[in-house]
Amino acid sequence: MSNLKWAAGPCLLLGAALLLAAGSVQAAPPTAGEAQFRSIYKEMVETDTSGATGNCTVLVEKVAARMKAAGFPAENLRVIVPPNDPKAGNLVAAYPGKDPAARAVLMLGHIDVVNARREDWTRDPFVLIEENGEFYGRGTSDMKAQDAAWVDTLLRMQQEKIRPKRTVKMALTCGEEGGGFTNGAGWLVEHNRDLIDAGIALTEGGGGELDEAGRRLAVTVMGAEKDSASFIFELTGPGGHSSKPRPDNLISRMSTLLTRVDQIDYPVEFNAHNRAYFMGIAPRIGGDRGAAIQTLLANPNDAAAAATVKQLPAWSAMLGTTCIPTLIEGGHAGNAQPQRVKATINCRLLQPGDYESLKAQVLRAAAEPEAKMEMTVFGGVGRPGAPPLTEAMMGPIRKAAAEVFPGVPVLPMQETFGTDASRLIAVGIPTYGVSGMFRGFDSGNIHGLNEHISVRSVMDGRAFLYSVVRAYADQ
Repeated sequence: MSNLKWAAGPCLLLGAALLLAAGSVQAAPPTAGEAQFRSIYKEMVETDTSGATGNCTVLVEKVAARMKAAGFPAENLRVIVPPNDPKAGNLVAAYPGKDPAARAVLMLGHIDVVNARREDWTRDPFVLIEENGEFYGRGTSDMKAQDAAWVDTLLRMQQEKIRPKRTVKMALTCGEEGGGFTNGAGWLVEHNRDLIDAGIALTEGGGGELDEAGRRLAVTVMGAEKDSASFIFELTGPGGHSSKPRPDNLISRMSTLLTRVDQIDYPVEFNAHNRAYFMGIAPRIGGDRGAAIQTLLANPNDAAAAATVKQLPAWSAMLGTTCIPTLIEGGHAGNAQPQRVKATINCRLLQPGDYESLKAQVLRAAAEPEAKMEMTVFGGVGRPGAPPLTEAMMGPIRKAAAEVFPGVPVLPMQETFGTDASRLIAVGIPTYGVSGMFRGFDSGNIHGLNEHISVRSVMDGRAFLYSVVRAYADQ
């Protein structure tokens, strides 16, 4: 390590604002440094970092070598591998600022991805494919495009000899998606806090939304994220020969249980973040959907309006708690009645830490007193409260959005999933989700088959993030 102080300072406060106008997606010419960025992005996507078959350490070592070759000082790069998990490597980098007393800006990104099986995909998930204006591949959207932008930002600052007021840091971490890897953000918070301390951190979440016609609706900023809990139900019995069916077949019983839980009608709930989002998006959408949003904002119990708004899964998830079955296993032979069936139901809670009331609701719906049930929750505690959105944070985003996406509003939003932001917020580092990378209502099919994101979204997001980081670094 050099004598560079990887120190932190007073928290930046953050604030919400709207810019209302129109915006649409059009083709853009290549920009300076795009070849370098594309090379970084390609290497990231084509290095398998899934829990089942991948290795995060291999990727961070490649990135560190690339940065050194590009002239980034080796003493300002640290590859950190948890001793008990050699494949779960993390990379921390720092670009020193002029003012050692000013708190740093941290760019946080996870490099691990959800598992992907080649036989299920149309294209090889671990080859970056550009086709009809879209990038395809596992991690193209979640979140290696943003990771590549973080690396690209540091290299551009180095190459352009930028001297910011604040130190700019980057942490590329493993284990955010689970899958067996040690969580890198948690590891760094516990073991290397000094390396990542910052006055503000930026990560995934938020981004940008496109309507069905590809029109930009809003640049979104993650002000809050959901909590998470899983319920594992298990049924056991004596089994027997399949030729003599029993009336209490465990697979059938579990199927009925899951159907009942899947049909729970969770109420519409508004908080400061999803309310601000829907207030800003309603006039942009217009038509029946826009009118339904306005009705729902006035009366969250309006069933007809809720049904219209919830037709879009992303909006439905933003409006309250959700639970769905995600895993099931059972049986032991093709010619035998099952002796054991297990199923997992994953829930995303709008109200952090509200586990016990949710558990009671799920148990009532399951209506299966003989089932054994186990509840697991994220980190064992509710997610920490969201840091405030005030002018010091929203100002640079609004300015960059006006330059890259003129006329498109900037809206705070309630993220529908959880990120590593909570791990940093819990130790006093205000962390927000922002990328400027627009996706349609299918969210790029993140975690699913044929994950994708538009080429234009990635390239514009790269320009947007560079501008945002530079603005924070000079605050």
